[in-house]
Amino acid sequence: MSVKTNAMRLLEQAGIEFRLHEYDTADGAIDALSIARKIGVEPERVFKTLVTESPDHHPFVFVIPAGHELDLRLGAVAAGVKSVAMLPQKQLFPLTGYVHGGCSPVGMKKAFPTVIEETAILYETICVSGGRVGVNLELNPEKLARLLVARFLPLIRS
Repeated sequence: MSVKTNAMRLLEQAGIEFRLHEYDTADGAIDALSIARKIGVEPERVFKTLVTESPDHHPFVFVIPAGHELDLRLGAVAAGVKSVAMLPQKQLFPLTGYVHGGCSPVGMKKAFPTVIEETAILYETICVSGGRVGVNLELNPEKLARLLVARFLPLIRS
């Protein structure tokens, strides 16, 4: 097992069971669809964490399935703001403490409003980044939402 990440520690402290999936990153393929293939999990159960900001620079976190793009209009509705835009990549680490490709919804520097794509509730478990490139965590979406004080809402177009 790799070194424990902050996300793993927080899940353990909260008593939330998870299954660790480690994958090879040597080929540089760290997008959610590649991760799904590498860990042998259906892409609709592998979720990526996206960080956005409103026009007044308030961050919002969205957790959506691999192979999909965040519908920014739906994201704004879910966040209760006029609009959201993707956070510039250079701002990701200073804001969250995570790098691109290793951004977990669990254990960011601060708790930000988080919304999980509603299709997550269709599955007993989903996979999210474990807080480091090469690490994914499989866990129950409802327990994840409780920990993050997140809501399930539509975020992608069907």
